[in-house]
Amino acid sequence: MRFYLLSDNIDTLMGMRLAGIEGRVIHEAHEVEEALNQLVKDESIGVILVTGKLAELCPELITSIKLNYKRPLLVSVADRHGAGQLSQNIQRYVKEAVGIEI
Repeated sequence: MRFYLLSDNIDTLMGMRLAGIEGRVIHEAHEVEEALNQLVKDESIGVILVTGKLAELCPELITSIKLNYKRPLLVSVADRHGAGQLSQNIQRYVKEAVGIEI
């Protein structure tokens, strides 16, 4: 099983390539939809990594894939521009789940 990255910037793609992960840079919602529809059909791909900015472009499709497909695992990853958003998301999840604000 392979990993595959869909990124909105070349820096994240280059970093993942250093770890042996293939991928491509895309920017538009229709490109994300086309790529995801192709990748879920590829039996050799076990994990699809999607940068946070791209995941925000088509949240319904992302949710649908996560709920309806056993494979591949779809993971949203923070890039160098999205680290603050990740922290805010974790804080929101903790607040919703536990009822405390950190």
